[in-house]
Amino acid sequence: MPLIDNFGRQIDYLRISVTDRCDLRCSYCMPEGFTDYETPKDWLRFTEIARLVRIFSRHGLKRIRLTGGEPLLRAGLPELVGMLAKIDGITDIALSTNGTQLSKHAKALKAAGLTRFNVSLDTLDAARFARIAKRDALSNVLAGLDQISAEGFKSTKINMVWLNESTWAELEAMIAYCRERGFILRLIENMPMGEAARQMGSSSLQPLITKIKNRFALLDGVIPGGGPARYLVSSDQRFSIGFITPLSQHFCATCNRVRLTVEGSLHLCLGQEHRLDFRELMRSGATDDELDAALLLGIARKPERHEFNERPAMLIRPMSKTGG
Repeated sequence: MPLIDNFGRQIDYLRISVTDRCDLRCSYCMPEGFTDYETPKDWLRFTEIARLVRIFSRHGLKRIRLTGGEPLLRAGLPELVGMLAKIDGITDIALSTNGTQLSKHAKALKAAGLTRFNVSLDTLDAARFARIAKRDALSNVLAGLDQISAEGFKSTKINMVWLNESTWAELEAMIAYCRERGFILRLIENMPMGEAARQMGSSSLQPLITKIKNRFALLDGVIPGGGPARYLVSSDQRFSIGFITPLSQHFCATCNRVRLTVEGSLHLCLGQEHRLDFRELMRSGATDDELDAALLLGIARKPERHEFNERPAMLIRPMSKTGG
């Protein structure tokens, strides 16, 4: 039986946070001076994550994305990838990363069965990168991107959060960089996840979409994947740019995902507080059938949509606590 919520949406995509730690401090993701980390004993073990994925797979789960924090800070991550790759029905295992650790881990992740990467990169300007991330690490990220290309990973996506201070010149530089290397660029509206992100403000991508389409002679297109992005593609199909617009044009009616936090809470909507505690169930001795029943009840509670526009101050948890 597939996972169908009360609004007729099939859930076949699970995002799994494997750590809430990060080696960057991006302003829209982690508040200044943030220290509210989960203790490692409360993190889900790899065996617990694999157990939950097997239960999800009973109901048609196909796609997994490993997130954080920065997931490459979790020791032994290729081991988890290998465990998940062996589960029947899983066709896509992706990883969202800030890219700083890619040079060290790309080869092992490829061997373990990782399918592809999403790499967060908001600017190619080193000084502005350091202001956003609070770390001078752009060179590490670019070296990591070179490494995953060398390892033969395809369909690499560059996620660029569009902030109020972002400029057209930065965007043109990023488009040129991605076009040259065959990366798929995605622009993302900043979401009001926590006070730090709200203070940075949000800008609609709608005017920018029209400008980009005309300036680069792009056409409406489709890129395979489990996410909500709308895409524009070049006529030769060699460059693609997507737009994730949760504020100006939300995609809640077709939402197909839920998120599992590092401590085992299943968040049913990024913009709501509905959640289910799987760690407590597993560590109190729940059987697989009991976990399965809890999952079905949880999916039935998935809300119809977020309320980022109507209630922007509702969420106090930052993105780093939820998982990207």
